[in-house]
Amino acid sequence: MRRDATQPSPAAAARGGVLAVALFSAVINILMLTGALYMLEVYDRVLPSRSVETLVALSVIALALFGLLGVLDVVRGRLLARIGARIDAGMAERAFGFSVRLPLAAPGADARAPLRDLDLVRSFLAGPGPTAFLDLPWLPVYLVVAFAIHPTIGWTTAAGAGLLIGLALLAERASRGPGAAALEAGAHRDRIAEAGRRNAESLAGMGLAARIGDIWNEAHTAAVAAQQRGSDIVGGLGAVSRALRLVLQSAVLGVGAYLVVAGELSAGLIIAASVLASRALAPVEQAIAHWRGFNQARGAWRRLGDLDAALPAPPQPLALPAPRTELRVEDLAVATPGDRRTVLVGASFVLRAGDALGIVGPSGSGKSSLARALVGVWPAQQGAVRLDGAPLERYAPETLGRHVGWLPQDPSLVEGTVAQTISRFDPQAPAEAIVAAARAADVHELVLRLPQGYETRVGEGGMALSGGQRQRLALARALYGEPFLVVLDEPNASLDAEGEAALARAIAGVRARGGIVVIIAHALSALAGVDTLAAMVGGRIAAYGPKADVLARIAPPRRAPRPSLEVVADGTR
Repeated sequence: MRRDATQPSPAAAARGGVLAVALFSAVINILMLTGALYMLEVYDRVLPSRSVETLVALSVIALALFGLLGVLDVVRGRLLARIGARIDAGMAERAFGFSVRLPLAAPGADARAPLRDLDLVRSFLAGPGPTAFLDLPWLPVYLVVAFAIHPTIGWTTAAGAGLLIGLALLAERASRGPGAAALEAGAHRDRIAEAGRRNAESLAGMGLAARIGDIWNEAHTAAVAAQQRGSDIVGGLGAVSRALRLVLQSAVLGVGAYLVVAGELSAGLIIAASVLASRALAPVEQAIAHWRGFNQARGAWRRLGDLDAALPAPPQPLALPAPRTELRVEDLAVATPGDRRTVLVGASFVLRAGDALGIVGPSGSGKSSLARALVGVWPAQQGAVRLDGAPLERYAPETLGRHVGWLPQDPSLVEGTVAQTISRFDPQAPAEAIVAAARAADVHELVLRLPQGYETRVGEGGMALSGGQRQRLALARALYGEPFLVVLDEPNASLDAEGEAALARAIAGVRARGGIVVIIAHALSALAGVDTLAAMVGGRIAAYGPKADVLARIAPPRRAPRPSLEVVADGTR
C-alpha cells in the first residue's frame, strides 16, 4: 500500500510482532512432539520395566512441557490479536478517508466498504485462523520424523498430507467465485437498506415501505443464497478433510501393527506414529476450516490496497497565505466522477474581494457542478480555479477548508451538538467564533430557543431539526471562521421569509468584510444581494455580466408565489 514516506506501512510496523509469533510457533510445534514421545517412552520403557518411578518422572516432564505449550499458545494468540490491532491503528485513518472520498470519486459506491474490509482483516488476525497457517510450514518436520520412525509410516503420512493439501487447493478454487458473489450481493442489499434509512420519511409518507422491503428481501435472499453456496463448499470440504484425517490416523495404526507383526517396529512406535500423523495433518485440516476467513481477509486487504492506489493521500504542499484579493476561473471543464461525463465546459470569470455572483439556469445546466468545482469537491478536468493566483490543488484540503465556506444543495449535518456543527468540529474552536458565525447567519436567537441551546444534539443527518433549521445551521457552518470564498447552492430552498432576510444579511456581511460570495439559485429572492449574474445552459455560461443586463437577456419569471428563472439557449422563453 502507498504511504507517507516518513511513516512505516502497517505491515512493516507489525513485522517485529510477526517474527515473534513465528518464533513462538516454532517452539510450540516442537513441543507438540511431547505427546508422541511420552507414549513412546511409556510403551517401550515403563511397561516392560513396570517402573512407577519412571512413569512419574516422565509424566511430570510431559506435564511441564504441555503447560509451557499452553502458555506459549496463549501468548501467540494475544500477539496475533495485537498485530491485528496495530495494523488496524495504522490503517483506520486511511480507511475512514477512503470511505469519505470514495463517494466523490465513484458515486454510488459503498462508502462503508473500506471500514468493513479493515474489520475483516483485524478479525481474522485476532482469530484462530492464522495459527493454522503458521503451523503449516512445520508439516515437513513431522514428515521427517515419521520417515525416521519407518519409511512406510512416512509415506503413509505423506500421502495423507498430500490428499489434505489437495482438498485445501480445491477449497481455494471452489470458494473463490461464491465468495465474490456473496460479497457483491451483500453490498447490494446493504445499499438498499441504507437508501431506505435515508429516505424513511418519504417511504412512510408515500406508503412505499412494503415495496422497498420486498426489494430488500429479494436482495437479502440472494445474498444469503450466495453465502450458503460458499459455506456448503467450504463446510463440505472441511467435513471430508476431518473424516480423511481420522481414516489416515487409523491407517497409520494399521500399517504400524503390520510392521510390529513383521518385527520391524516396536509397540510404542505404533502409538507415537499415530499421534505424530494426527499432529502432522491437523494444520492442513484447520487451514481448510479457516479458508473462507482467510479468503475474505485476503480479498479485503487487496481491496484496501487497490483503494490506496486509486485514492492516494493528497500531498501536503507548502502553506500559502490566506487568499484576500480574487477568485479566478480559467477555461474550466468538469466531469462527473466515475463515468467521467463532462458536465461543464469553458467556464471563465474573475471575482474580486467584495463581489457577489449569482448563477442561474435550468436543472441539469451545470450550476451545481460549477459550485462543486469552486470549492474543490470535484477536480478540474481542464482549466483551473485559482485563489489569489494559486490553483486549489496547491492548498492542503484542511487549509483550503478554512478559506472556503460551502453550503451544498442538500446540507446533511453530522451527528453532534449545534456548537460542533457550526465550528466544523474544531476541538479548539473559540466560543466567540461560534457565536459570531451564528450571528452572521442570523441564527443565534434560534439556537438559544433550542432545548439545550448550543449543546443541543442535531441528530444523524440533522434529523432532530426542521429543514429550515438545518439550512440555517449549515449556513452558519459555511460562515464559520470568516472564509474568503463562500459558495451557496440553493441556500433558500427550505427558508421562510425570515430565513431569506437572514440570508440576504449574511451575504451583505461577507461582502462587507471583503469576501466573495457565489450563489446558485432558482428563486429571484436569493439574488437580491448580488451584482453580477451568470446564466448557464447545457454546461456552459450563456450570459455573464451585471445582473440587470443578464436579466434583460433572459425571459422574465412567471407569476408564482416564488418566481423562478429559466434560461434557454437563445435567451428567449
